[in-house]
Amino acid sequence: MKNPKTIYIVRHGETDFNLRGIVQGSGVDSSLNDTGRAQARHFYERYRAEPFELVITSGLKRTWETVSHFIDGGLPWEKHVTINEMCWGSHEGKLGTPESIAEYQQIKDGWATGELDGRIGGGESAREMGERLQSFIDHLRQRPESKVLICSHGRAMCGLVTLMMGRPLGRMNELRHNNLGLWVAEQREDGTFEFHLQNDRDHLPEPVNKERW
Repeated sequence: MKNPKTIYIVRHGETDFNLRGIVQGSGVDSSLNDTGRAQARHFYERYRAEPFELVITSGLKRTWETVSHFIDGGLPWEKHVTINEMCWGSHEGKLGTPESIAEYQQIKDGWATGELDGRIGGGESAREMGERLQSFIDHLRQRPESKVLICSHGRAMCGLVTLMMGRPLGRMNELRHNNLGLWVAEQREDGTFEFHLQNDRDHLPEPVNKERW
C-alpha cells in the first residue's frame, strides 16, 4: 500500500518572458515579474491555512519564487530537477517566430499519435521528459507526507498530470495550463491519483495570460 496523500500542483507565476512571448524552457532561469509576484501573493493568501507538510519546486527560480511565502513561513522545501520545464533547445530565450511555432505545432501534433521522440529545436523529447516525470511520480508515491505543494511549469505539468491520471503521455495536449493554475489530486492507498481541481484560478482576481510553451 502507498501512503494516502493530497497533492497540490501549481504552475509558476508570470514572468516577463511569458508576457513577451519569449520561449523559456529549462535553459532560461527567469524571475517573476510584478504580475507574477502578485499572483503568488493571491495564491498564498487563499491557501496559507492548508496544512502543507512539504513544498517541492523545480530547479528553476520562477517556481520557488512563486511559493516563497510558504517557504519563508518555515515549510520544508526540496528542489527536484525532474520537474523542470521541457528543454526547447535552440528556441529558448528567443521570441517565437512563424517557423518555430510551426515546428512546435508539428512536434506537438505528433505527440497525440504516439510520436514521442521528436525534438523541438534539438532539445528534449517528450519521451525523455516523460521518463524523468515518471521517476518523480514514483518518488512522490513513497513520500510519507500527507499534504504536499508542488510548483512546476506549463508543459512539464501537463505531462506530470497526464501520467498521474494513468493516461499515455501523448494525451498531455488535452490539458490547458495558465500561470498559477492549480491542480489538486488525492493519492489513494493503491497509489493511483484522482484529480478534483484542474487548472483552477479562482484565487486570482485578475484575468490570466494566454497559454505559452
